[in-house]
Amino acid sequence: MNRQRLDPDSRLYRIRHSLSHVLAQAVMEIRPEAKLGYGPPIENGFYYDFDLHPPLAPEDLPRLEKIMRRIIGADQRFEREDVPAEELIERLRGDGAIYKTENAEEMRDNGQKVLSVYRNGPFSDMCEGPHVTSTKELPADAFKIDSLAGAYWRGSEENKMLQRVYGLAFENKTELKEFLAKRELAKERDHRKLGAELQIFTISDEVGRGLPLWMPNGTVLRDELEKLAKETEFQWGYQRVSTPHITKEGLFLKSGHLPYYAADMFPPMEGDEGNYYLKPMNCPLHHMIYKAIPRSYRDLPLRLAEYGTCYRYEQSGELSGLLRVRAMAMNDAHIYCAEEQTREEFASVMRLHSFYYDLFGIENYWVRLSLPDLAAAGKKFVGHPDVWARAEKLVIEAMEDSGIPFEAVRGEAAFYGPKIDMQLRNVIGREETVSTNQLDLIMSERFDLTYIGKDNERHRPQIIHRAPLGTHERFVAFLIEHYGGVFPTWLAPVQVRLIPVAPAFNAYVQGLRDVLRRGFVRAEVDDSGDSFGKKIRSGATSKVPNLFIVGQKEASDSAVSWKRHGAKAQITLPFDKAREMLQKEISERIDWRRDDGEP
Repeated sequence: MNRQRLDPDSRLYRIRHSLSHVLAQAVMEIRPEAKLGYGPPIENGFYYDFDLHPPLAPEDLPRLEKIMRRIIGADQRFEREDVPAEELIERLRGDGAIYKTENAEEMRDNGQKVLSVYRNGPFSDMCEGPHVTSTKELPADAFKIDSLAGAYWRGSEENKMLQRVYGLAFENKTELKEFLAKRELAKERDHRKLGAELQIFTISDEVGRGLPLWMPNGTVLRDELEKLAKETEFQWGYQRVSTPHITKEGLFLKSGHLPYYAADMFPPMEGDEGNYYLKPMNCPLHHMIYKAIPRSYRDLPLRLAEYGTCYRYEQSGELSGLLRVRAMAMNDAHIYCAEEQTREEFASVMRLHSFYYDLFGIENYWVRLSLPDLAAAGKKFVGHPDVWARAEKLVIEAMEDSGIPFEAVRGEAAFYGPKIDMQLRNVIGREETVSTNQLDLIMSERFDLTYIGKDNERHRPQIIHRAPLGTHERFVAFLIEHYGGVFPTWLAPVQVRLIPVAPAFNAYVQGLRDVLRRGFVRAEVDDSGDSFGKKIRSGATSKVPNLFIVGQKEASDSAVSWKRHGAKAQITLPFDKAREMLQKEISERIDWRRDDGEP
């Protein structure tokens, strides 16, 4: 488990923040008319937003770097000045700094009577800091002006589009080189690139943005993940349900998702009983299944699971391959339990997360516990503060029971309860929320869900929302990059490719293929007219995890020569033994790269 953070008090934070000011100074040197927006340090570097015309071009970036290195060598000191807010606002207004003026006015209106300005050389900027003492402390060989992008002022499409200049920055040249090397690897492993090359998914403008089409290879990945979930959840005491893709408007009014969530839902469809919506989540429908029959404490905990397809109208600018889509199949389940069962059920879900992550060899992740800001409970979080306090205590205790380290964050809970988010990092360190575990405090009351307790009285169940494998779309995207397209045998679209060294052995290997397929092994034969060497290279570029090679000796001995993807060596063994080993690897979901399997 790995959590990388940038501490505001760290030297690296100060370096990146100071470099953003040096960048702004360099831009102002070549574009004195530019107006400054924001310039914060970020993970892996920094950026600064500018309002300028015409915009900077990629060929301007080397020039900016050269100016920045000159500024660094000038040993400019970063000096702080605290200025009364009204005085600074007048100063900024007089300079025509419209964006800084707006920001300063907002801070004044929020009660800040004194604002700070940092000056280095001829450049000054309203800023809270911190910075290095002098530009001489900045490593001139450990930063790089990286790219240009557009960014709306304050992130709102209603505001003007500014130009954002991104920079990379590290403490030394070696770290910068290592990051650039990792980024090249990430480009090679990008799920959009590999998804096209390996024929996993495609997105068609004629179908719609954010609506992926799963090709045969991608459908294998989906099916195998769903099979894994179904088998695992059966063993962990879940029952499967299935719900429709659309439902009446009233259900989402009852849940509270309408009207507040309406912007993230597809427009309603008019039906004979009013408006219908494509469901953006499964939970209200699961609540209706719970409510369909009387429930007793003997029924609890009741764990209802579904790989249900949901639809969310994500903003077009946020759509990205499989990571952010408008149609998604979610590894969803809702656990209805008595209050005294909730702690163990929540901890059990976290152990299920660990089971899956261990299976996939996922180590680079951290766990965020999102808690409410109870001072804002009346604005964002539904329910009584005492109920939230009990829920918070329960979830923290459950997390401690699970043994999984976590980091608590205030103010980011769901509106109906505290939640856990599993934050995964890809090969370059990009972080995504992949799966979740949430405690629901309010839906059992809104949907009037009850059970008869041991006291023969009606009680409301507590509800846990969980999705350890997230959605097919996002989890497959992560796995493509995690494995670089070379999936473990049990998950691979083609599990074994049989390669005859000459056409004379085509019929023999076709017979072996048929034997494997009768055992539900996804096997294929390369009986093309390509040379033997080209067939081997094709197997490598197609990322088939296992090649069974057959020549005269193998055919005579009823054997195959087994070559693993990426392995230099191969081993010859009887075909029946190879088939037995292969089927064990598949049925037990073994990854030979992690389990030292043979061959």
